[in-house]
Amino acid sequence: MSIWEKVATAVRGGVSEAGEAIVDHQALRILDQEIRDADNELSKSKDALTDIIAKSKLADKKVGSLKSSLAEYEGYAMQALDKGDETLANEVAEKIAGIESELAGEEGLAKSFADSEAQLRRAVSQTEANLKRLKHQVDTVRATEKVQRAQAAVASRHSGAGSSMRSAVDSLERLKIKQAERAAKFEAASELASSTEEMTLDAKLKAAGIVDSGASGGDVLARLKAKRGG
Repeated sequence: MSIWEKVATAVRGGVSEAGEAIVDHQALRILDQEIRDADNELSKSKDALTDIIAKSKLADKKVGSLKSSLAEYEGYAMQALDKGDETLANEVAEKIAGIESELAGEEGLAKSFADSEAQLRRAVSQTEANLKRLKHQVDTVRATEKVQRAQAAVASRHSGAGSSMRSAVDSLERLKIKQAERAAKFEAASELASSTEEMTLDAKLKAAGIVDSGASGGDVLARLKAKRGG
């Protein structure tokens, strides 16, 4: 593969990645539009189902009417035969034949409408169930997307050395250190004051002759001479 072929491949790859990024970014918007399109198609299917149901009902009524006419003219034919009027009976028989032919056609049409109605009802029912499930999934994805975006926003604000959370933590640590230093100074000052007070009191007691001020240098020399002589 030549360098230009590699460049062309890289460009195609970049375009593909950019396209996927756009699709991913607009995924919810695309899903919403696809759902609206599916809703529109479902509405058209329901209109078609309504039309077929109406035609099926009309066909059923026509079949029922033809059956009633057939029974009526069969009765007329029987009456003509009972009266021995073969000519009239033949005319009625021709009428009956025409009704039977029309009835067969209407029954076939009614069955076709009934079959189409049943198929379309199943399709509409299945589509409604699928759309309902898809809408529920989209609602779940949308809610998850909002939560994750909020989490991402919090993470971006509270991560890194320059974040407000990091600054707050650093400020808190500095404040703790300053408080510890002040506490140490207070403790040292208290100990120093107590020591000074004790020294002052000892000096006063010694001056009053109440507390022995300790041996002097002469006393120590006399003690040493005594030991030597002994």
